[in-house]
Amino acid sequence: MRKWLSGTLIVITLCAGIALGVQKKIIRPKGTKPDGNYSQGILVDGTLYVSGQGGEDANGKIPTEFEAEVKQSLDNIGVVLKEAGMTPDDVVSIQVYLTDGTLFPRMNAVYRQYFKDSRPTRTTVVVAALVGPGHIEITATARK
Repeated sequence: MRKWLSGTLIVITLCAGIALGVQKKIIRPKGTKPDGNYSQGILVDGTLYVSGQGGEDANGKIPTEFEAEVKQSLDNIGVVLKEAGMTPDDVVSIQVYLTDGTLFPRMNAVYRQYFKDSRPTRTTVVVAALVGPGHIEITATARK
């Protein structure tokens, strides 16, 4: 019964969104290459969902210093925000994935420079590995 009710609510919610004309817009910053596996951002009814951004620069290079990698990851989020007409002040939630928990204080020092008061909600998770050689990946949700 519970599964049926849950499935029914999902269908009703989706239909209501379609009926109300809720559309999603793919946010792809200039100069980025489309990737068939994901979108850098999706804007739905004033809420922007930013895919996980690692510390790679425009040339795909990851800085050797961890703090620079964190800054680049946040800057990559900033590019998606800007393309959607938003700023870091519009971010309401952040998820941070670190490959080493001892890096948390160093990540936090850079993070505090990027997000001023009042800061978004945040979850930080230590993972065994990320796809690629990076040490951090950050996702964000923003609301205008």
